[in-house]
Amino acid sequence: MLDTDWSDSWRGAFGIELRAEAIGLAGRGWPVFPGTYPSWPADGTWQAPVPAHSDWREQLGAHPHKVAAWWTGAQYSLLVATGSVLDAVEVDAVVGKRAACLLRAGGQPAPIIAMPNGRWLFLTLSSAGTLPAALRDDESVRWHGEGSWVPLPPTPFQHGVVHWRVKPEVWGWRLPEAGTVHDVLVRALAGEQAAHLAVAEASVAA
Repeated sequence: MLDTDWSDSWRGAFGIELRAEAIGLAGRGWPVFPGTYPSWPADGTWQAPVPAHSDWREQLGAHPHKVAAWWTGAQYSLLVATGSVLDAVEVDAVVGKRAACLLRAGGQPAPIIAMPNGRWLFLTLSSAGTLPAALRDDESVRWHGEGSWVPLPPTPFQHGVVHWRVKPEVWGWRLPEAGTVHDVLVRALAGEQAAHLAVAEASVAA
C-alpha cells in the first residue's frame, strides 16, 4: 500500500502541481502525456504509473493548451516519452549516487530523477545509438529509448513520490549528450566514485 497520505487535500495539491509541471514541460518541448493515478483508497495493487490512454504515442508533442486540458478536472500522473527529445538510463541507487557525484565533480550537466523504489533515472539527449556493452549487459541497468517512457516529479509511486535529485533548471535546461552520461555510468558501475563520496562511505563503514 502507498505510504503517502492520499487524503482529498493531498490529492488536490498533487493534482495542481502535476498540471503545472506538465504545462511547463510541454512549453519546453518535452513530450509529456498522462499516466495512471492511484485509486483512493489504495487497494494495494498500485505499483507504478503506465500510460492512461492506449493512443498515447499519437498524442505526443501536444500543444501546452491541450496538455493543460488533459489535467483539468482529471487526475493523472506525469509521464514523458523517451526516444525523441530525450532518453533515460535507469540504475540502482548505489550506482546512481556514484554517477551523480562523478558528474558533479566534472561540472557536467545531468538532470537526475529518484523514484521511491530505489531506482534513479539519468536524462540525456535522445540517441539513436545503443548503450555501451558494460551497461547493456548488466541486468540492473535499463535504457529507456524509443517506445518507452519514464515518470516525472511529482508523480505518485509505490511508497512515495518521484522527485528530482538534480533539477533541469540547475543546468539551464540543458540535456547532456548520451555518450557523456553513459561513460560516467560505466565508471560508476565499475565502482569508481568521487573522492568526497569515498571518504564519506569510509567514515560510515568505520
